[in-house]
Amino acid sequence: MSVAQSYSNTNTHPALLGEGTGPQLGAVDLGSNSFHLLIAQESDGRIQFLDKHKEMVRLAEGLRDDNTLDPRVVDRALACLDRFGQRLRPVNQQNLRIVGTNTLRKASNAEDFVRRAEEALGHPIEIISGREEARLIYSGVCHDLGDQSEQRMVVDIGGGSTELIIGKDYIPEALESLFMGCVSMSSKHFADGRVTSQAMHRAINDALVECEPIVQPFCARGWESVIGASGTINSISDVLIARGGADVITASALDELVEDLVAAGSVDALNSPGLSSERESVFAGGLAILVGVFRAFNIQRMAPAQSALREGLIYDLLGRQHHEDIRDATVQGLMQRFNIDWLQARQVRETALSLLSQVALDWRLTEPEDKLLIRWAADLHEIGMDIAHAGYHKHGGYLLSNMDMPGFSSSKQNQLARLVRVHRRRIADNAGLDSTSKLMRLAILLRLSAVFHRGRERKPLPHINLQAEPSSGTGCYLKLRLSLPQEWLATHPLTRLDLANEANFLMDVGVALSVTKHV
Repeated sequence: MSVAQSYSNTNTHPALLGEGTGPQLGAVDLGSNSFHLLIAQESDGRIQFLDKHKEMVRLAEGLRDDNTLDPRVVDRALACLDRFGQRLRPVNQQNLRIVGTNTLRKASNAEDFVRRAEEALGHPIEIISGREEARLIYSGVCHDLGDQSEQRMVVDIGGGSTELIIGKDYIPEALESLFMGCVSMSSKHFADGRVTSQAMHRAINDALVECEPIVQPFCARGWESVIGASGTINSISDVLIARGGADVITASALDELVEDLVAAGSVDALNSPGLSSERESVFAGGLAILVGVFRAFNIQRMAPAQSALREGLIYDLLGRQHHEDIRDATVQGLMQRFNIDWLQARQVRETALSLLSQVALDWRLTEPEDKLLIRWAADLHEIGMDIAHAGYHKHGGYLLSNMDMPGFSSSKQNQLARLVRVHRRRIADNAGLDSTSKLMRLAILLRLSAVFHRGRERKPLPHINLQAEPSSGTGCYLKLRLSLPQEWLATHPLTRLDLANEANFLMDVGVALSVTKHV
């Protein structure tokens, strides 16, 4: 059992951890409806949740027809993040994850928003894929429920997307993210606040249509219980309880609620004591989605859970701290799936890490993620070989750009794909790399390592000395000197030729590489 899997279902989760108080852990969920902040801490072998804060930002409301974010909504979001930033100041960057979800995945000007948001928070932001969001939701939910052997279906209705997961224990087996959320559905069908029979019928039907492609594969797997997560489902549960219902959502109770809401004509007129005012404007859309999900999958009962994405982020961070990074497992799985030569990958990785250690300070590659990124790139640099040897670096870059990679943010996955894409041959102009970027410097180290191991010999390399020097009138930003034993160079003429070719390739992107001999 992993460290992250060893928690119980209370706010102080016992874990197989060392004694003492650890650093604060932080998670921020930039959702399409709400922004959530969660602070936790390891203390005496337990994880304790210290602080929670939520603000209804409704980012999805600001997504215009051209997929740009409305400046007014952007200002509202940035004001919220400025407040979050104050609470996050004590949290070390390595102990914090901030993720954007559906609306930021869709927004064409997301890059500009993220830049301004990072300035407000003082920390980097990751935009995660829908399936990665689903994985993290499942992690949060299953830790809330504790270790159970039954097969579960988890449903999370957000502001812009709905995630559905089937899993057992702590392992998700099927992950899907659907393009419907309480904000988008409410804006589409109930924008004027009125809830008519026709509008509700159309909204439920939209949800049914969205679910249709995954109904058969999900039902084929089956489940023993259904869990609902996040604000929409919990708010519906609160309304049903206030109406005299049980703490479990049933299909019949949902149908009655729909009838009463249509009869009332608006959420406001429903006058339910269990519904907060901040939820009123998106309640009808969220209810329509939940009814659609119930009908599509013939669900009769659903139990609400209190944990979701943000808790999943905390447990993911905890795993990384205790050397149980899901990203490592993802890379190892891909190596096996695509029949990568493990010994060759290990040789390239060791050489790349050795070169990195020599220039890390000069090239400002001292962050832990820099070392991780080049390690993963070395492990996966030959992933395209399983497609074809010709242009395998291009195949590898394409594969890594387009596959699901649990644990990886979109930006980190893109960086990994680009490293693999440019690890050999000429660096294309459209690679978007220049000599000043961290990614280019990591790419250089990976390229040199691949050159040294082209022969796939299982022999150790001699000592390779790599120095980064300041530019001196060459017109290049980077000046590199590679020093190798004279006898080794004399007995490796192909490597000498490859290094000469590499010098030409690097000169094209503003890097001067010289190779010298030493005794």
